[in-house]
Amino acid sequence: MTVNLITLTEPRSSAAEAYRTLRTNIMFSSLEKPLLTLLVTSAAASEDKSIAAANLAVTLAQSGSRTILVDADLRRPAQHIIWGIDNSRGLGAMMLDDSTLAAPPLMPTSVDHLSVLPSGALPPIPADVLSSQRLTEIIGVLKARASFILFDAPPVLAATDATILGAKVDAAVLVARAGAARRDQLARAAQTLKRVNVRLLGVVLTNAPREMKAY
Repeated sequence: MTVNLITLTEPRSSAAEAYRTLRTNIMFSSLEKPLLTLLVTSAAASEDKSIAAANLAVTLAQSGSRTILVDADLRRPAQHIIWGIDNSRGLGAMMLDDSTLAAPPLMPTSVDHLSVLPSGALPPIPADVLSSQRLTEIIGVLKARASFILFDAPPVLAATDATILGAKVDAAVLVARAGAARRDQLARAAQTLKRVNVRLLGVVLTNAPREMKAY
């Protein structure tokens, strides 16, 4: 890995425990309505949503659930950097190459039960790719291979990508960085997602001061 994930480097820290609590809350939220696919996004850029998605994926996999982390940020992908993996093939290849539906280019990680589908080649118009029927087929293919699928998506207010993808998944969470996220932006992002009937589970606060004992 080229980026430290606190759930791996400091598994006994309060922050790592907070991610496990988040995992538990997500699992319990799915008791009435199945939750297999989850969108992780933010209101604006630079709010740690890719790191949060990776840490959450780690905790899901550590619980014994087969987990796939998809880098669906086709504008500024980061999962290949976080995990130090090859980004030559990924979601982009699955959009174009029929053979990848039978053998998705999933990259293994150092975490048991966790695979990453990197972004791969970036399309000229990401929104067109994410709104296509092909992506719905890809989600179906991935569902057959995992218990949970997390999608790292672009910020809601930066592009329509997260909204489009949110309509195709079971639920979404917003990531907000303490001291950086603005209330008005979070409110607008939440309204934007709810307008297209995205099931918003809540907001994940990152970079919180230690004295708050929360993450």
